[in-house]
Amino acid sequence: MKSRLPMRQGVGIIVLNKNNDVFVAKRKDNPIDKWQMPQGGIDFNETPFEAMIRELAEETSIKNIKVLKEIEKSLEYELPPNLLGKIWKGKFRGQKQKWYIVKFLGNDEEINLNTKHPEFIEWKWINYNLITDVIVDFKKEVYEKLKIELKNFIH
Repeated sequence: MKSRLPMRQGVGIIVLNKNNDVFVAKRKDNPIDKWQMPQGGIDFNETPFEAMIRELAEETSIKNIKVLKEIEKSLEYELPPNLLGKIWKGKFRGQKQKWYIVKFLGNDEEINLNTKHPEFIEWKWINYNLITDVIVDFKKEVYEKLKIELKNFIH
């Protein structure tokens, strides 16, 4: 049975370095060998673009970026039953996300996960082809679509 809970409105950010590798990080609350790109919720009275800038800085300290593309369609994922009611204080069944592709213009030394409310414990750059191999299963469909966007964008 589908949950009657609403979807959380959020953003996701594909951060590319000068070699077009993708930034991924390992979550503090799920330190198994699964990685994700920066993402987060949209606050009240905040545009998706403003949320993207804020979330990226809050999670990674990355501010030195150039926005390359706003992905047209929003992408959604549903939480698996074992996480339903636990994540986001139990208020949402999944997330509907607006995604952005940005170029990181700074140096790796600027990336700092030790932020005010750290979400990640480790980060790395990976080839875009690998993003679907490192993600948790319930986000795989979203990352498959992002991989296609990236392939079309990079080539």
